[in-house]
Amino acid sequence: MEGSAERAFLEQLEQRLVSGEPVEAEVSLMLLAGQAVPVDEDELRGALRRSVELLAVGGDPRRNLDPQGRAVAALADDLDEPDRRAALADGIASLRSLVTDLPELTRRLDALSADDALAWRWFACTLLAEELVEE
Repeated sequence: MEGSAERAFLEQLEQRLVSGEPVEAEVSLMLLAGQAVPVDEDELRGALRRSVELLAVGGDPRRNLDPQGRAVAALADDLDEPDRRAALADGIASLRSLVTDLPELTRRLDALSADDALAWRWFACTLLAEELVEE
């Protein structure tokens, strides 16, 4: 997504939040911010497989994902490395200029910037959600 397309997407997301629509904006923010996080495909595939199995053991693997849930936490732990967290932090910082006049998204981005563990779990949640959509 180029800058103007990202901005248009974020403006639509802000409108949905302001209108009261229940939107997990963090997933969208992490989808954008996490594009440059380096993860080996084989490593990711294995970690995602284990997380999906954890979801299945707990019931319906297609239920809403919780960034505090066991499957997301396991995926976050499996993929956690300092250089990856740094890349995610850089991605979050790069979104700052795109949300300056979008108060709801700015608030959520501030929360993610202030807590790298929370941001990392939301990133893992996003990866797991993408995997479930693709299955």
